[in-house]
Amino acid sequence: MEHVEYNPLLADFDAPREAPPFDKIRTEHYEPAFEAAIHAARQEVGRVAASAAPPTFENTIVALERSGERLERVASIFFNLNAALTGERMQEIARRVSPALATFRHEVHANQALFARVKRVRDDTPPLNDGQRALLEKTWRGFVNGGAGLDEAGRERFKEIAIELSRLSLDFDSKVLADTNAFTLHVTDEAGLAGLPAGAREAAAMEAARRALPGWIFTLHAPSYVPFMKYADDRAAREKMYRAHASRGFRENENNTVEVVKRVVALRLELARLMGHENYAAYALSDRMARDPATVNRFLAALHAPYRAAADREAAAVFAHAARDGAGDARPWDWSYHANKLRRELYDLDDEMLRPYFQLERVQAGIFDLARRLYGITFREAPAIPRYHEEASCFEVFDADGSFLSLLYLDYFPRESKEGGAWMTNFREQAGAARPQVSLVMNFTRPTATLPSLLALDEVNTFLHEFGHALHGMLSRCEYASISGTNVYRDFVELPSQIMENWLLEKEWLDTWAVHHETGEHLPGELVEKIRRASRFLSGYAGNRQLSFGMLDMAWHSVTRPVDEPLPDFEARALAPTGLFPPVEGTAVSTAFTHVFSGGYAAGYYGYKWAEVLDADAFSLFKCAGIFDRATAAAFREHVLERGASAHPMTLYKRFRGAEPTIDALLEREGLAGINE
Repeated sequence: MEHVEYNPLLADFDAPREAPPFDKIRTEHYEPAFEAAIHAARQEVGRVAASAAPPTFENTIVALERSGERLERVASIFFNLNAALTGERMQEIARRVSPALATFRHEVHANQALFARVKRVRDDTPPLNDGQRALLEKTWRGFVNGGAGLDEAGRERFKEIAIELSRLSLDFDSKVLADTNAFTLHVTDEAGLAGLPAGAREAAAMEAARRALPGWIFTLHAPSYVPFMKYADDRAAREKMYRAHASRGFRENENNTVEVVKRVVALRLELARLMGHENYAAYALSDRMARDPATVNRFLAALHAPYRAAADREAAAVFAHAARDGAGDARPWDWSYHANKLRRELYDLDDEMLRPYFQLERVQAGIFDLARRLYGITFREAPAIPRYHEEASCFEVFDADGSFLSLLYLDYFPRESKEGGAWMTNFREQAGAARPQVSLVMNFTRPTATLPSLLALDEVNTFLHEFGHALHGMLSRCEYASISGTNVYRDFVELPSQIMENWLLEKEWLDTWAVHHETGEHLPGELVEKIRRASRFLSGYAGNRQLSFGMLDMAWHSVTRPVDEPLPDFEARALAPTGLFPPVEGTAVSTAFTHVFSGGYAAGYYGYKWAEVLDADAFSLFKCAGIFDRATAAAFREHVLERGASAHPMTLYKRFRGAEPTIDALLEREGLAGINE
């Protein structure tokens, strides 16, 4: 390991707002910082465990919460950048430090003296406030779920499993990213661009030029892949793109993840068995709103009936359109293409008609203004604050009274060093007076030589979704980091994000910002109405597809023995209830299912639909009071956004809404009310 005299990760952060000093951090700083921070955290925890004072909430639970703050700071910066700005050296460091972190976490939970102190506090502590009770319970569950109650041999095996799972998670991510980057479709004849809009063509030409190649390059990153599958007339090329995308992690190369998937599932099962559960889903769901696999499966089944019935009718319509268009038997690579054509015929609406009104800078301004209207917060760009990449930006966020709330980093465009998708994360959690440092990382359509970044409707929706997560982090007002912001049950965390998507269909909001990037003309009312009418188009298909992911996730994590059959056979059974196409040989879902095999959603993917029930029910209150109603927004802020995990999610939801949610609002919003056959 290279010796480094000065390490900015270990020094006091002297940038404005205590921002991470990205301008000073170099790759070689990370490992020494981890080594020093783990050593310091180990000493801090040791002092709590060895204390001769009788255990109290302050000297045990709060002391544990405060321990390791420097380690958390180093880890948050490193792992966030390993997702947004990675490379071989970063991935190598991740593979080395992750086992050390897993070992340290296990040491904490395996420390029997510490466990005894936590148990004593839980058994004997007098009444606490909501936040204190939540922290105590979360600390206790952390020890129990971390194997503290096991015998010595069990604790040792728990540690071994945790270390291997941390390594496999990184391995999965790096293989999927490498397989995504490895494929390109190189078009050299302009005839192969037929059907593609000008923006997609120009972006592909720029990508080819960047690689010093003639013609046009299309990749598997969403801003390139999605338009190609939706518009390209060349069916053979669409098939090639589809097969490449759907076989990531499944090709016979060094990036194959089949054995990683099976090993992860086997280790998770073993971990659950160690903890006394029949399967991993039962173990994971003990800390979710749903509580147990039976509840999740009933929930998925209740939604499956209306979604599948609608999906079958929608699929028949798309297949019929494909047949009329001469495609014969439609295959998966035909779906987006013919669905888009049918949508245009039915609603006279196409993403390319909308892009000119969705210039990224205006979308950002519109979303910032929506936050101002609802919550009174404002944003000011802060160029003096260091950024980790030249394309990232940073904003200071202020409350209505002018007080500082948060830093917000924005990183919009795809690059080979960035994972696919979109996510919100933190460089620092909110805790007491310490304000959060929130980051949104996305993969939006890049500007070209002649056009600004013009977003598709789905990209605007993604921005709203991730910004909802950001609000959850930025508006948090909790005393303790472990229960602040988005540190809530996995099936509750999507409520603040998904509720924001509802404003996309509201003309009253679109009228405030959506104007043509060249003419300044407002998005015409007839186009807004078309968006609203088309919003239910293929809602059955979309819901059925989302349920398929939830069912596949539950299938992997409900097994009671390791999976030794071929992965496609396992998937085929799990996906059969939602399948609209026969399986395509050589493709798989699980081998690139990063949410579940590296992203923290194991036995939790159902949470997206679970939270949709919550968000549809919650937004119905805004619809009654007015979409900019400050009183409703204030209640949502007070009872949901500010409270983190300081009370049970259903308790928080009922404080806002006055009652538990039902699925009625969701089915009504999607035009599926009464559809069960």
